[in-house]
Amino acid sequence: MPNRVLITGGAGFIGSNLAAYYVGKGWEVIVYDNLCRRGSERNVTWLASLGKPNLTVVTGDIRDYEGLCKAASGADVVYHLAAQVAVTTSVENPREDFMVNALGTLNVLEAARRAPASPIVIYASTNKVYGGLDDVALVNVKGRYAYRDHDQGISEEFLLDFHSPYACSKGAADQYTRDYARIYDLKTVVFRQSCIYGPHQFGVEDQGWVAHFVISAVLGRPITIYGDGRQVRDVLHVRDLIEAFDRAVERIAVCCGQAYNLGGGPGNAVSLLELIHRLEAMLDRAIPLTFGDWRPGDQRVYISDIRKARRDLGWKPRIAIDDGLKELWGWVETNKELFQ
Repeated sequence: MPNRVLITGGAGFIGSNLAAYYVGKGWEVIVYDNLCRRGSERNVTWLASLGKPNLTVVTGDIRDYEGLCKAASGADVVYHLAAQVAVTTSVENPREDFMVNALGTLNVLEAARRAPASPIVIYASTNKVYGGLDDVALVNVKGRYAYRDHDQGISEEFLLDFHSPYACSKGAADQYTRDYARIYDLKTVVFRQSCIYGPHQFGVEDQGWVAHFVISAVLGRPITIYGDGRQVRDVLHVRDLIEAFDRAVERIAVCCGQAYNLGGGPGNAVSLLELIHRLEAMLDRAIPLTFGDWRPGDQRVYISDIRKARRDLGWKPRIAIDDGLKELWGWVETNKELFQ
């Protein structure tokens, strides 16, 4: 049974929650992060406060191949979460986006291939690999966009269609990760994630929209919606994501070399305006809203078809939107000073 895990981007939102989970299980955990993201140092402080001796934090960058090889040398599992995460940033600086997401992932794969234990590699990909889904017919149902013909959501059978430098770099990394299972027999799994949310998420306007909306609501800040607000996403609580990660490690013989669409599925789909209304009900007042132009490659609807993950991993989301929002709200309310 594996017992040593390396988490690239381990000081980020998902990474820090994942690190806390494995530290709690008694695994040896190496957090590998360059600490460039807002909130990463706060998350390291939180992890240190757990007081567990089986946690090591390494300040490093996935563009540093030799440093990464050293960190991965004794790992049984590598969770590759480090990334440039914003479409807008990729449009502004596509070269840096490529160096982090595409070359950085190749470095991770090569470091894992060189490692003595031949570790499992779990890669956090994105639903953006499917592009804008412009050819998928939509309808307007009760003030939100919906798929006309795909009531279970977007499956892994959909063609990849990279739209934006971010989608290109993440998509290239997605395909490299899958191919390393075929060519080098590396035990890899790709998760094409939808909107993940939860505590320790320092969401901003460009990324982490659920947390950004909650933080803005708690602090009384206005919110800008890009588009008309009727766009729909399936949201997934971070603990449900971690359960899927863990299942993949347990069932690597089944899911090796596979890609999975992973989100809340149809039962946890919500429009931007619907989420605003839920937050207004929690606040008991209106949230000031403004609207901006649609962003490049923005999907009117993205809902994950999670049936493959349910079949192969025995997994399904457990945390309902309202329960997850209340937890995230409570964390923000308790830690207001982090967002000043």
